[in-house]
Amino acid sequence: QVQLVESGGGLVQPGGSLRLSCAASAASGSIFSINGMGWYRQAPGKERELVAIITSGGSTKYADSVKGRFTISRDNAKNTVYLQMNSLKPEDTAVYYCNADVAALVDGNFHIDDYWGQGTQVTVSS
Repeated sequence: QVQLVESGGGLVQPGGSLRLSCAASAASGSIFSINGMGWYRQAPGKERELVAIITSGGSTKYADSVKGRFTISRDNAKNTVYLQMNSLKPEDTAVYYCNADVAALVDGNFHIDDYWGQGTQVTVSS
């Protein structure tokens, strides 16, 4: 089974910064490659929305609401994606989820699947 483990959420004042990390690992196998990786968020009472995505080649796409404030990056050697969030606003408050399209050998079987992390809470409040 492939797992995505997120870290870096927390409480921050408006205008502050946070950096989220998400590391992919295969508990009983190995990861061959990871194509797209991304961050999504879900605020209370709202649907989950795309925040930013990055391809294996480094191309990026951002939601209009975070352009110029958030930066997505990845370390392919560590199977990790990051989200640097600056100039945070109260409306950025949400649970942030990591997503990755992973090719892995698990329990002797080759899989290509889409995986989600467990989510990390980001709260922007004074």
